[in-house]
Amino acid sequence: MAGESLEVAFQLLNERAQTPQRMSEGASGYDVFASLESPVVLEPLTRLSIQTGVSLAIPPGYEAQVRPRSGLAWKQGITVLNAPGTIDSDYRGEVQVLLMNLSQEPVTISPRDRIAQLVFMPTIRVSFRQMSLDDTKRGQGGFGSTGGIQVEASKSE
Repeated sequence: MAGESLEVAFQLLNERAQTPQRMSEGASGYDVFASLESPVVLEPLTRLSIQTGVSLAIPPGYEAQVRPRSGLAWKQGITVLNAPGTIDSDYRGEVQVLLMNLSQEPVTISPRDRIAQLVFMPTIRVSFRQMSLDDTKRGQGGFGSTGGIQVEASKSE
């Protein structure tokens, strides 16, 4: 799998759109860019869907995961709200990125800003079989059950 190459057909939907780009030789993600007519302000604790002007034809058996850019997260508190978002192989619409501002300050997103990255991953088809499940040491222990921070379930009164 290392060094495997995948051809993904794409379409630029307007004159502001840019081809997704890998920014270094070792990068696993391909940056996508804001396809905006003018800057938009992302206020603190708000979200916006930002268009990229790109549609993809991902081959069957693969998905594209939409992930945050670490620089935006660290420097400006911007993340992809549903990270990782999934673009399925049969979707042909415009790639849009749901950005969220987790900072205390407004952040301006300008045309052609790098707003997220796409990582292409293989998918696995599964079949489900209903049956009784075996027990494990962890059992039904959920959030925090394997150590670290303990999370208490909220109780309705």
